[in-house]
Amino acid sequence: MNDMTVPTQLTLKDEERTRCEVWTRVMGYHRPVTSFNKGKKSEHRERQFFVEGRCRLA
Repeated sequence: MNDMTVPTQLTLKDEERTRCEVWTRVMGYHRPVTSFNKGKKSEHRERQFFVEGRCRLA
């Protein structure tokens, strides 16, 4: 293994993981998703994300 080799898979136990905080833009400012109420969290999970590669001009 040289310095440029990147491991393809890293396995961690649950107790070794660090919880990540997800933020999103709402009404012009950023908020953590953990501060959302139950309905807003559900709406966030249902969002569809824009993928530029799929758009084509006719």
